[in-house]
Amino acid sequence: MERFLKFILLPLILTASLPGLGFCYSIINSPENATVLAGSDARFNCTVSVGWLILIWLFNGNPVLTVINPQGAIETSDRFTSRNYTSSNGFTSELIIHNTQLSDSGKIECSTQQPNESSFAFLSVQVNGSLFIKNSTLTVTENKTVEIVCEALEWAPAPDIAWMTNDSFIDKSRYVTQQSQGSNGLHNALSILTLTPVDTEILTCLADIEALPNPQNATVTVIFVNSTMVVVRCCCLKKKGSTYENEIRKVSAEKKKDGNLGNRQRHGSENQGYIPEELWNTEEDPRIYSLLPRYPKFTVRAEDLHTSSASKVQPQRPTDYPINPKKIRNMTLV
Repeated sequence: MERFLKFILLPLILTASLPGLGFCYSIINSPENATVLAGSDARFNCTVSVGWLILIWLFNGNPVLTVINPQGAIETSDRFTSRNYTSSNGFTSELIIHNTQLSDSGKIECSTQQPNESSFAFLSVQVNGSLFIKNSTLTVTENKTVEIVCEALEWAPAPDIAWMTNDSFIDKSRYVTQQSQGSNGLHNALSILTLTPVDTEILTCLADIEALPNPQNATVTVIFVNSTMVVVRCCCLKKKGSTYENEIRKVSAEKKKDGNLGNRQRHGSENQGYIPEELWNTEEDPRIYSLLPRYPKFTVRAEDLHTSSASKVQPQRPTDYPINPKKIRNMTLV
């Protein structure tokens, strides 16, 4: 449709370009170069003087939008739209390219279809990729040199890499950055920082391209550990553990000692033939007598128990009373 419109307006444009008819106008302000992130909008302005008749926007040589005075803009794609501004000095047409892609990078032209009345600008679409450091924290001992790796993936163009420590830039001689391009046309970068920490610090890796308002960053906290302090601390912990173990052994030994004493008190040698003295008087309590052991082969008469020492020993005869020699209970405590 743009080509068809172009051919229709060609006679009018040629007529307007004749000086004798007074249709001479020019571009007052040209569009400027723009650098945007992929997915965002790009805007270009072109201002022509009073009396203008037609303004055509071309993208990489192809017309994408036409503005006619006084009809206005003729839009043929949702991706290319315009806004118009009129002032006492002239007319301004703003071309808006929506949802820009990496492939949209190229030449933008504002033309009035008059000889030598075209202005050019360039669109650069860039891709903001990812940036990361694998470890968020890193512990380093004294006099140890480490390498910290920062990776930037799928950028366009390849980003500029820089390092900072505690808000101060690190000299470029302390890190090396390598760049490569993938099959998708996007760029990768790998930056390696060599460091021998002397104190705990926060390191920041920065990746920047022109379209970014602020560089993208990734951080890592490097924790510095003094080896002397580590040794002292370990010794203290070891000594403390040894004292604790000794106390445990002492308590265990005391418990064992008390336990052995209690066992000996409970399980000492006991004289099974012991009978308390209060149980000898069986006449006072017949129940006790029934509990006494009986010895039928060794019995004497009751009256013989009270004979004098001069009496002759009588033959043993069965009696109703057992001979119960007094038993003494012996216990041995260790």
